[in-house]
Amino acid sequence: MKNSFPPLPVRILVILIVLGTIGYFGFRSLNPTDNGQLKASGTIEAVVVNISPEVAGKVNEVLVTEGQAVQADAALLSLDGSLLTAQRAVASAQVDSAKAALNTAQSAYDTAQQQYNTMVTNALASEKATRTSIWEDTKPTEFDQPTWFFSKEERIQGAQAEVDLAATALKDAQEKLDNVQQKSGSAKFLDVEATLAQTRTTFQNAKTVLDLTSGASDSQNLRDEAQIIFDDAKIALDNAQKDYDDELSSEGATDVLQARAKVVVAQEIYDNAADNLRALQTGLESQPVITAGKAVDQAKAAMDQAQASIKTAEANLALLDAQMKKLAINAPMDGIILTRNVEQGEFVQPGAVAMTMANLNELTITVYVPEDQYGKISLGQQATVTVDSFAGETFTAEVIHMADQAEFTPRNVQTVEGRSSTVYAIKLKVADPSSKLKIGMPADVVFK
Repeated sequence: MKNSFPPLPVRILVILIVLGTIGYFGFRSLNPTDNGQLKASGTIEAVVVNISPEVAGKVNEVLVTEGQAVQADAALLSLDGSLLTAQRAVASAQVDSAKAALNTAQSAYDTAQQQYNTMVTNALASEKATRTSIWEDTKPTEFDQPTWFFSKEERIQGAQAEVDLAATALKDAQEKLDNVQQKSGSAKFLDVEATLAQTRTTFQNAKTVLDLTSGASDSQNLRDEAQIIFDDAKIALDNAQKDYDDELSSEGATDVLQARAKVVVAQEIYDNAADNLRALQTGLESQPVITAGKAVDQAKAAMDQAQASIKTAEANLALLDAQMKKLAINAPMDGIILTRNVEQGEFVQPGAVAMTMANLNELTITVYVPEDQYGKISLGQQATVTVDSFAGETFTAEVIHMADQAEFTPRNVQTVEGRSSTVYAIKLKVADPSSKLKIGMPADVVFK
């Protein structure tokens, strides 16, 4: 078999190259720079703020240009506020109207309160004259205790309970009467009864007219005609009365009359119970006082509603004021306008980026160092920064943040160590008193 290995001198040369390379990179990992200092690269950064309106509107004026330096709270642009101004005028009028309504409601409440106080005074004065009259009442022989034995509240409660029971009984009696009248057996009696009621009215009218003719001069013709009508009405009444008397013996008539009697009695019991209750409702429990108290409650509710309307109107006005303040967009910090995306007359939406700005006085740079170099860096450590744009010039920097978690090597890392290892992000604050550095400039960092 033919030997496939290269000649011995070639193999020795390859081995020497490999060993030399390993030794070189091993030395470089321990000495990232010629003088043993750690070196890394990144780009100059700064906090970039997007300036966006919070309300929609037409751009009224743009007050800055790209590259212009501005201070915090400086006016950047303004939006047209004519629509919000009109809306605010309406909201202001609503506040005035709500306040006027409150004044009216307050006046009504004061009036209702005065009327209530007057009612209470009069009711207590009236009650004073009869407060002890119950002591002289003679109790029925069926009662064991005198009338005054029970308190006024107990007597009112008992009277109210009796009114409720009487009302229920009256309702039941009326429903039974309605049911009886709807029965077929009662229909004829009701018809006869209705006819009798009508003929009575007709007879009374005819008699009245007949009596009027007796005093008229030359009234014989009138009296004769009135007499004929009266005679006919009398005959109709007699016939209706006979039909009614004949129908009284029927079962339908008996049921109707008994049901009516129950309704009449139940009605009287209810009315009597209500009279007794009203007689006990004196002083603060009297109906005029209770009614006046309800009027006060209603007036108070109206006044509360008016107060709530004022709060709603004032909140709406405050909302419009807040929106109008947002028509003027100011710089959130000191910085430089990087981009300007709007022009006068354009319509912008909330959240749309109108311009961007950055504070170039607070520049930073983020670099990534290998895991085995992380321990050589500490917060507050100083470093030097150089950029290609200013060859031979250095800038000072200070470590302000060290990542707590490792990550895989990002694409922009430019350390000398192996690029497939894990690294830590180190953030430094760069001092640039002469404002030479710009965002995005590639820069080299050498840690001291």
